[in-house]
Amino acid sequence: MFNKEFFIDNIKTLFYALIIAVIIRSLFLQPFYIPSSSMEPNLLIGDRLFVTKYSYGYSKHSFPFSPPIFDGRIFEKKPLRGDVVVFKTPADNRTDYIKRIIGLPGDKIRFIDSNIYLNNSEILKSKTSNTKSVYCGNNKIDIFTFEEKLPNGKKYNAVYLKNFPYQNSDTFEVPENHYFFLGDNRDCSKDSRFLSSVGYVHRDNLVGKAQFIFFSSDRSIGSIFYFWKWNKSIRMDRFFKKIN
Repeated sequence: MFNKEFFIDNIKTLFYALIIAVIIRSLFLQPFYIPSSSMEPNLLIGDRLFVTKYSYGYSKHSFPFSPPIFDGRIFEKKPLRGDVVVFKTPADNRTDYIKRIIGLPGDKIRFIDSNIYLNNSEILKSKTSNTKSVYCGNNKIDIFTFEEKLPNGKKYNAVYLKNFPYQNSDTFEVPENHYFFLGDNRDCSKDSRFLSSVGYVHRDNLVGKAQFIFFSSDRSIGSIFYFWKWNKSIRMDRFFKKIN
């Protein structure tokens, strides 16, 4: 016998659960999956991480499907140089990218002999003995690993191909209310250097700040549904790792 009251109660429960999930996702935390190698060695394909939506305030892109409910940002907080940020690409205002902020509004950035110059001063970097190779798509590439230090003291690892193919560039001048992003995997990243596809990112396109990894699995070994391979595919050492 059909129980109408039971059915309505369950629909209400699902509805309330959906509303709560949307509020949490829009205002507080949103999970993201890393599908590419552009942020290696710091973020790996298969990492799942949480992004805080409140870190920079809210724009229409803070909400599912980017509804045009208001213009600009509310409760805005300025991002810091070196933050790892999820943003909507300017090309379509729909695709999520994750990169590191290098340039703030008004900054000038240029590559000279494979070194990054920020406002005519070289970003300090020192070679480390860490990662020797990383992925670029499905291929492994041999790299040098450097610890870079930004003017505000932020330190992180970045990798470059050993033959340093991206040696020199024109000067990138970051417009007002925009940011300049680079991937940590410098020679395998589509980022603000590519003006036709990414370029300078408007402040309204910022989605949130990447905070920590909550789960990670190596797809090359097998799906997470292959439980008999969990000992090899699940990267336990990356669980709850803070993103620098």
